[in-house]
Amino acid sequence: MLKKTKYHLRNMKPLDVVIIVILLLGSFIPHVVYGMQLSQVDVDARIIATVKISGEEVYQVELNEDTPNEEFTLEPAEGQYNIIEVDGIRIRNKEDNSPDQLGVRRGWISKPGETAVVLPHKLIIEIRTESPEGEEIYEEDDVIIPM
Repeated sequence: MLKKTKYHLRNMKPLDVVIIVILLLGSFIPHVVYGMQLSQVDVDARIIATVKISGEEVYQVELNEDTPNEEFTLEPAEGQYNIIEVDGIRIRNKEDNSPDQLGVRRGWISKPGETAVVLPHKLIIEIRTESPEGEEIYEEDDVIIPM
């Protein structure tokens, strides 16, 4: 292992190091952009969770401290089910019968821009923000979700 590492380091050119550093720094750009978006969320903004099946909204709730704990079952198609749980300021796909369980493993979501997706059931749970007047702060037209 050490011998291979020395071989590769000896054969590297100075421009290789520059390219590696640029790519490493560039990999943090999405985290910076997401952090900037979260910092621009107004204190008075309402945080809304929506549940969509096949692109059609089937459930919507405002997430805040006063939101009661709620659990309900959705059946996107025959033989499919999703148990959705809302708990105050967070929401999750508690249980489903999809093969990979990615939506369940996603866990709780509560911040604007976060999503939980169950592709076999075509179910999407997303968090978005609205101004106190009810206008959406981030335009959905900019997001393309293939279905």
